[in-house]
Amino acid sequence: MIVVTGGAGFIGSEFVRQWIAEESSQLVNIDKLTYSGNLENLAAVGGNSRHHFVQADIGDQAVIEQVLHEHKPRAIIHFAAESHVDRSIHAPADFIQTNIDGTFRLLEAVRAWRAAAPKEFKFVHISTDEVFGSLPLKAAAISESAAYAPGNPYAASKAAADHLVRAYIRTYDLPAVIVHCCNNYGPFQFPEKLIPLMIARGLAGESLPIYGDGLHERDWLHVSDAVRAIRLVLAGGRIGESYNIAAGQACSNLQVVGMLCDLLDELRPQSPFKPHRQLIKHVAERPGHDRRYALNADKIARELGWQPQVSLLDGLRQTLEWYLGNKAWLENVVSGRYRQWIADNYGWRNKRS
Repeated sequence: MIVVTGGAGFIGSEFVRQWIAEESSQLVNIDKLTYSGNLENLAAVGGNSRHHFVQADIGDQAVIEQVLHEHKPRAIIHFAAESHVDRSIHAPADFIQTNIDGTFRLLEAVRAWRAAAPKEFKFVHISTDEVFGSLPLKAAAISESAAYAPGNPYAASKAAADHLVRAYIRTYDLPAVIVHCCNNYGPFQFPEKLIPLMIARGLAGESLPIYGDGLHERDWLHVSDAVRAIRLVLAGGRIGESYNIAAGQACSNLQVVGMLCDLLDELRPQSPFKPHRQLIKHVAERPGHDRRYALNADKIARELGWQPQVSLLDGLRQTLEWYLGNKAWLENVVSGRYRQWIADNYGWRNKRS
């Protein structure tokens, strides 16, 4: 038995689907079901007797303790987090509440329960490359020992959560491992992040807004590869260590959007919006926008044998094909409330609103 927090979200639900498909043990999925947590993401495991869903806030320590005492998991994989940088700039309080206080309450629940935990218990904390801050464009990719330098409220909240986990490792002998992951993309990603947002807007013939010059560089990893890596860390990652997960497929935001536009042209040859590159619009720079992230993933390759399997172009094609084949999912998750939030904060008015 394992416990997953945030298992109705993007990366968490991919973990749940992979686990139920490929493992034999049971899984308890704890999710608060905020705007980006979606039970439709779990349709593939609906009715499976090995998947147990609990709607709860990780900040509700009493409920978490009850789940732990009832199920006695051998591991917790902690995905639950507020994760969108733009929203953290406009409304940082939710990020402090969930990412810092929520992680603290979860750790306290584990500490209170530890005496009843299985001997092999492991806590896997999912973090981000953003805690390390922006790198110069030509600097080498950084290792797990790099100093933290978060540049926005989201990154700062995740850095604080990381420090809490490390403090509990040292102070309370928590058997934990930390994972730092680069930008994930793929099916079921909520359309506030760059790739699904550009797909949704491109399909509607709306402008494709890119901050500043668009040359901000990110490393893009397909979510299936990320989850394979996390499962390897769960199985064999050394207690007290951290592991970078990176694809080594860095490119600029402008390049990614251009690739999506070309794929839209190819996969929707009758679209009245071709060529979709004409929809690209440069907009005012985001406050504190980090120029580049780059992680060195040699450690996880050397110790656990992980390598990414999905190329960026193949992954973008698969992702776009998924969204084209799941338009109802897209319509269902992009609620009127979210569209209004986008319009109010960015002026990116959706024609469906």
